[in-house]
Amino acid sequence: MAKLSPIESEFESTEAADAYDAWFRAKIEARMASKAPGIPHDEAMARVQVILDRRKAG
Repeated sequence: MAKLSPIESEFESTEAADAYDAWFRAKIEARMASKAPGIPHDEAMARVQVILDRRKAG
């Protein structure tokens, strides 16, 4: 298991980085293949703002 520097990577090892990459790519491919409607940008940003406001409030 190759250890990675925290300056260069947020992962502890190349195996962890590869596993995350595979998971992330699978999520993106599944969403791109989905027929479900997407979320409009303004709505997505409003949802994020609610999360940020809640965290800031405590």
